Amino acid sequence: MERAGTEPDRNRRFPSDRYRAKGASGAFPHGNILWDCTAILDKKTRDRILELGGIKAICLSHPHFYTGMVEWSEALGGVPILLHQADLAYVTRPSAHIQPWQGDRHDVLPGIALHRLGGHFEGSSVLEWQGGASGKGALLVGDTIHVVAERGWVTFMYSFPNLIPLPAREVRRIADRAVEIRFDRIYGPWRDKFISSNAKDSVARSAERYIRLLES
Repeated sequence: MERAGTEPDRNRRFPSDRYRAKGASGAFPHGNILWDCTAILDKKTRDRILELGGIKAICLSHPHFYTGMVEWSEALGGVPILLHQADLAYVTRPSAHIQPWQGDRHDVLPGIALHRLGGHFEGSSVLEWQGGASGKGALLVGDTIHVVAERGWVTFMYSFPNLIPLPAREVRRIADRAVEIRFDRIYGPWRDKFISSNAKDSVARSAERYIRLLES
């Protein structure tokens, strides 16, 4: 088990011992959160999560991770699924466990908050962990802010498979919203997609480059 704020290892553990590509469970002081769950839930994973105390909520960054959310909720005891109101049209399996939220911020637990940044989807969100990075703050970003191969840089996309960029005005708005959040580290959706420090500067610098090239 890795202590909160330490560098992620090859299994991308944070801050407990559960992180898988496109699916993460974090053990926080006031309860566990499941972030961007995978489509498939097996018994071994379910049992391990329950051993760790279960989860308080399922939080999803955008509709590409909606596939198995109801199955996860039901398997873990009817856990609330927090989805932004703007993306409810993409829900294909309605459930009483889905709890929509509105606006640009939703507090999940003490020290844990969802922030709608938009862009990739209208309701695309990030999860703020205020105690992450040794108290400097961390963001779990899904595809809302995408960590790229070049260390210390990110990008912003409307469609990844079709390589459709976001307009400059959207990137500027996302960057302005990110400035309002206190964070030093970013966890992306894959094992090697993270920025361990100075992540807020990385987002601002990347947005500036993106906008400059689009408008040149």
